[in-house]
Amino acid sequence: MERNELEELHYITPTCNVPSIMQNGILSHVRAASLPHESVAMKEMQDRRAKVRVPGGRPLHEYANLYICARNPMLRKRKNQHLEICVLRVSADVVDLANVVVTDQNAASKYVRFAKAPIGLAIVNEDQVFAEWWTHPEDQIREWQHASVKCAEVLIPDRVEPRFICGAYVSCDEAKATLDALNTGLAVTVDRRLFFA
Repeated sequence: MERNELEELHYITPTCNVPSIMQNGILSHVRAASLPHESVAMKEMQDRRAKVRVPGGRPLHEYANLYICARNPMLRKRKNQHLEICVLRVSADVVDLANVVVTDQNAASKYVRFAKAPIGLAIVNEDQVFAEWWTHPEDQIREWQHASVKCAEVLIPDRVEPRFICGAYVSCDEAKATLDALNTGLAVTVDRRLFFA
């Protein structure tokens, strides 16, 4: 993937967190621990991520993690919670910041590769990351691999400043009304397809 092909990045969060995020930014796991918040993260995955250290960098939990494409296995696992969650749109400009890292798949995968941004986007398989589906009924191993690739990440040390958050996606009009009522000032777009609705 080339830098000019990256239009935006995504952050999946419970809608109730958005006012805090607009004040404090998208925080790393470590920094978020000191603030009251809801989480969509799975404990098993967080336990795995807690053991990962970014090569030449810091522990994975000290980075705010953004997806290159939020239509991925993580969001699909939360599809029944679509009324309570949203996907924040983050400016692709964050990849030009210092010490940002790109992964070619889920950062907790055994086979993940890490690369310095923005040139590190070259390790991302754009076709697989933006594929509509990652299922391969004829080949279970390929499906597992593709599911991990769909979760390719951009890792930002400590936090993503609020100024980089440029909007939000929700699953339906009801979810939009909930987010609009928080008066965050974000432009909110309904995208049923993104949420598997």
